[in-house]
Amino acid sequence: YVAAVYEHESILSPNPTVLVDRQSALELMGRNLDIYEEQVVAAARQGAQIIVFPEDGIHGFNFTRSSIYPYLDFVLHSRSVKWNPCREPYLFNDTEVLQRLSCMALKNKIFLVANLGTKQPCEYTDPHCPTDGRYQFNTNVAFNDDGVLVATYRKHNLYFEYAFDTPPEPDYEVFDTPFAGKFGMFTCFDILFFEPAVNLIRRYNVKQVVYPTAWMNQLPLLSAVEFQQAFATAFKVNILAANIHHPTLGMTGSGIYTPVKSFIYHNMESYGGKLIVAEIPVITIDYENNLEKTAGRASEKGKEQLPPLFYAEMMYDNFTLVPVWGQKGELQVCANTLCCYLNYRRAVLTDELYALGVFDGLHTVHGTYYVQACALVKCGGLSFSTCGQEVTDATALIDFQLWGNMSTPYIFPLLLTSGITLDFADDMGWKNNHYYISKNRTSSGLLTAALYGRWYEKD
Repeated sequence: YVAAVYEHESILSPNPTVLVDRQSALELMGRNLDIYEEQVVAAARQGAQIIVFPEDGIHGFNFTRSSIYPYLDFVLHSRSVKWNPCREPYLFNDTEVLQRLSCMALKNKIFLVANLGTKQPCEYTDPHCPTDGRYQFNTNVAFNDDGVLVATYRKHNLYFEYAFDTPPEPDYEVFDTPFAGKFGMFTCFDILFFEPAVNLIRRYNVKQVVYPTAWMNQLPLLSAVEFQQAFATAFKVNILAANIHHPTLGMTGSGIYTPVKSFIYHNMESYGGKLIVAEIPVITIDYENNLEKTAGRASEKGKEQLPPLFYAEMMYDNFTLVPVWGQKGELQVCANTLCCYLNYRRAVLTDELYALGVFDGLHTVHGTYYVQACALVKCGGLSFSTCGQEVTDATALIDFQLWGNMSTPYIFPLLLTSGITLDFADDMGWKNNHYYISKNRTSSGLLTAALYGRWYEKD
């Protein structure tokens, strides 16, 4: 099927904390929706059957609970009501944004997924009801090619979003399409948690995912395109990921991903939006997991001249590392219960420092979640203290096999190359209770090769 995602540079409110009236809010959102409309037309012309827009793309961000209120549409979060906002605008008040999105889908005969702020009144008898008598949700909506609202999803894992409420229960939202079957959806930070993302995929056997996000890139392990691809690879799903484009805030990185191919956009240099259209295969069956390939073993020899252990902060976590010196070698490094092993060979010895790092613990900055990570990274300079820094360019071509005795089955294989480009591993999987990833000769200089494990039970 042909899919489209749009990386949108939102027109933002100059003063998001100031209270405005509904009319002013609609004017600002209308300017973003005008751009959406142009992109829907362009995508439909290129044969796209579905288009996905980013999180916060219509209203922007940095609101307070009260200042976002004029920007919120009313959405009845109910599967029992079949509603076409374009054809039945009179059914509910405060649904102008939904009406426009619905009409775009209808006019262009395309499935459309967008993110907006929504409100829902609640009764004081509801124990979860906020004191102001309403819920405010960060919401994804999906319309079919006839403009009918077919799914609403309320973001579960909020990322410092004080204007919004967490829904009382996680939403598991799927909608059906004639061209690719079931799609599931979740938003941004949700991708790092078991609920609802992992549970949705497992419970409903979802193979296609739509994913609006407003993601701030963080190298070396959590760049948007890097993690989006890792998720598609780990769960063997297609992901249609739309990010917003604000390079000054570190926000870029969208793509259409299959488990074996990616169509991405990452651009920190220029401004404006970007439409990606790609044809991808429908995933219907589970990919074969051929895990009986041989994973190497770090040998016992060479104990006498072990490289020095050192510590450095990476992703706000205290990693234990060893330098990756010389043209080839075998290394291991351990922390807590996790040991990471690396066999490597460099095509040419370059003047670049690499290190193999391990972290097994609770990540506590910008969210709390348990991580097990084995990471081969290029350091920012030639001193150990630069390992873990954000690096975007590299020249070293490295053959490697990386493995670790991970305690969780949820492992995201990261493979990021120079200029924030992506590569795919030759092989990965479980062998002898170790998870491994291997690659002969990256397509360009290696920035990061890592196994990013999420141990959800220990969150």
